[in-house]
Amino acid sequence: MARTRVSFNSAGIEIAAHLYLPDTAEQDPRPALVVGHPGTGVKEQTSGTYAQLMAQRGFVALAFDAAHQGESGGLPRGLEDPAQRVEDFKAAVSFLTTREEVAVDRIGLLGICASGGYSLAATGGDHRVRAVATVCTADPSRQFRLGADGTQDPAVFQALLDAAAQARTTAARGGDPGTMTMFPDAAEQAGAVGGRHGIEGFEYYCTPRGEHERSAKSLAWQSIDKLASYDAFFAVPLIGPRPLLQVIGERAVTAWMAVEAHQRATGPKELHWIKGASHVDLYDKREYIDPAVDKLTDFFTTHLGG
Repeated sequence: MARTRVSFNSAGIEIAAHLYLPDTAEQDPRPALVVGHPGTGVKEQTSGTYAQLMAQRGFVALAFDAAHQGESGGLPRGLEDPAQRVEDFKAAVSFLTTREEVAVDRIGLLGICASGGYSLAATGGDHRVRAVATVCTADPSRQFRLGADGTQDPAVFQALLDAAAQARTTAARGGDPGTMTMFPDAAEQAGAVGGRHGIEGFEYYCTPRGEHERSAKSLAWQSIDKLASYDAFFAVPLIGPRPLLQVIGERAVTAWMAVEAHQRATGPKELHWIKGASHVDLYDKREYIDPAVDKLTDFFTTHLGG
């Protein structure tokens, strides 16, 4: 398996990516996957792990940093722009169609966490995508509005919208709008806000377990009002008759979002539960990742060819 640094254009923004090529005797062209990272993540974390493992299974795999994040271009830094995130997936597909290693009629999307939601939206509007799979599906818009478990007090998001509005006014008047901090200083504080899910997120992103220097610890305030009016699941009915697989940890508090997406899907669809896994367990714990990759391999081999 070989990894190469590549880049491509997404609506005028340069996107940094790693292209993983299988090291097997099979001949090109091959089926290929675009692999998207979780919210605040970068290509060197979870998405890179899955891309590498899928390349070892014979797929060309492209892991990229979203625009405004990681090594990709775009200002302001740390912007979570749903429309741009979807465009990044489509631009990645366009890039793969230019590669001689890739069978252009055998391209799939693999989205993890936030990219799970965005990959569904991208697939709905891009018929070049032949199959889509997600791991621990999340729609960032729903998660900010309703909370990771779907039970958040609506006043919490209203307060965020107040802060986002003030930030825009401050910027218009020439001031520093600041940023929205995503992680507290300690795991205990993360637990007080987000329960066990918050603690697990802190342990992955803010400790040696999974932290990376380019992983976003804050978001531009414009992200909030952009997320307020977005619905990553709106295009899910357009995916059919193409197939959809969602791999979910059976202990994931975010699973309700995958269930909603599943209910909206009109084509072949499957929810596959990983026994004992939480949402964040599927980021890096091999006892959960390995069975997830087995399932993903079966799915993509069936629908893209092996």
